[in-house]
Amino acid sequence: MPKVLISDKMDPKAAQIFRERGVEVDEITGKTPEELKAIIGQYDGLAIRSSTKVTKEILDAATNLKVVGRAGIGVDNVDIPAASAKGVVVMNTPFGNSITTAEHAVALMFALARDIPEADKSTQAGKWEKNRFMGVELTNKTLGLIGAGNIGSIVADRALGLKMKVIAYDPFLTPERAVEMGVEKVTLDDLLARADFITLHTPLTDSTRNILSRENLAKTKKGVRVINCARGGLIDEEALKDALDSGHVAGAALDVFVEEPAKVSPLFGTPGFISTPHLGASTNEAQVNVAIQVAEQMADFLVNGGVTNALNMPSLSAEEAPKLKPYMALAEQLGSLVGQLSGEGLMAVSVEVEGAAAELNQKPITGAVLAGLMKVYSDTVNMVNAPFLAKERGLDVREVRHDREGDYHTLIRVSVNGRNGERSVAGTLFSNRTPRLVEMFGIKVEADLEGDMLYIVNDDKPGFIGRLGSTLGEAGINIGTFHLGRRSAGGEAVLLLSVDSPVQGDLLKTVCSLPGVRQAKALRF
Repeated sequence: MPKVLISDKMDPKAAQIFRERGVEVDEITGKTPEELKAIIGQYDGLAIRSSTKVTKEILDAATNLKVVGRAGIGVDNVDIPAASAKGVVVMNTPFGNSITTAEHAVALMFALARDIPEADKSTQAGKWEKNRFMGVELTNKTLGLIGAGNIGSIVADRALGLKMKVIAYDPFLTPERAVEMGVEKVTLDDLLARADFITLHTPLTDSTRNILSRENLAKTKKGVRVINCARGGLIDEEALKDALDSGHVAGAALDVFVEEPAKVSPLFGTPGFISTPHLGASTNEAQVNVAIQVAEQMADFLVNGGVTNALNMPSLSAEEAPKLKPYMALAEQLGSLVGQLSGEGLMAVSVEVEGAAAELNQKPITGAVLAGLMKVYSDTVNMVNAPFLAKERGLDVREVRHDREGDYHTLIRVSVNGRNGERSVAGTLFSNRTPRLVEMFGIKVEADLEGDMLYIVNDDKPGFIGRLGSTLGEAGINIGTFHLGRRSAGGEAVLLLSVDSPVQGDLLKTVCSLPGVRQAKALRF
């Protein structure tokens, strides 16, 4: 009988489900890391919330551990690379607390509009300051959503019920999905200029970090109110304090902070600022939902081998896994490549397989493509929930299977259609196991996609490669591999370099300014 340890406080229904499914369970909470290390070796599964830190040291001591289940979304407290190296599956429950988090954002919006925390404090102090707390109505105000995924769409629905106008900025929001939600799709600058209230519902990635920077806060409408129940780090907290002090931002409510627990913050004590201690998921219903879901997922894995909402493993049967593993690695790389290069406004993606790939189950391959495509925008996407997220955003996904024989014994082609037109990349497997890019946007180019890379579109002119090498060399950037393709002699060329350290900031601008460079972008795999 499999044995699971619940190491954080969790709704009793979780233990009940484990036992009903034939899994032995112990509920032992509050252990120190050393105490957890001493007992973890006897368990097949570990069910946690946010308190338990599943470090490499814990995993090294977990000699029998097969699965870690996080009742909730965030897995910052789990060393996923170490878990993968140990063969431990890491699962989460990404949709169990969506309604709760959305409602908390709406609650904070009301609190800001009517200055409820300060009015309560003043009244309970024996004052009666009706003239001091002059609020604003939500009716007919414009709500700007930064992120229109699962939680953002729920907030939009509630806001529309309050007779607000809702505009949304989201790279994956299609015009069709926007119409379905009843919102107007806009650019970020347009949202900043028009919104009376701004709520953030996006993960923290390289592209969203400080999305409300000092510069972007300055672009907002004077008197705007800002709410963040998503991730700390989406807002420049020092800049937000200055904007509150100056009166440009009328109010801000944060449930999340860059450093948590937030015992000290530049925002604390600032007039117009409201804070809560990461309560987005803190309702009885949400706690029950995520506890039930994590128990069901872990029990299914331990008893039947089913894999659901895994962050480091695709949804596969035991028979399919060995054959599909290298194909999914290739598919995720192709999805990541086209996602990083295509930008915003994607409407459709096509996944084509031919040769040996056409004889396999295409669903995991498509899931891997979507996981790679959207991981730039989401920190919880995986091969299991990627198709759901794509559908939620209105992304049209098409699968094509070709019986024809091509230039390669097996081939996967990923094509996307969006604001910048259609783009396509293709890859194969060398020796049936090594992923290799073989085509980019109609140009033949062979490359391994790994680590830090630099992508350049340039004019095929003599001397360019020398100038580029000198520029990178002077900056201390070592080139690992060099892959070049071109449409025709003297025409458009594509260059992919693997580099030992990322090309960013001023150096990337310098590369872009080199004669002949049409486009340059840093990539990460």
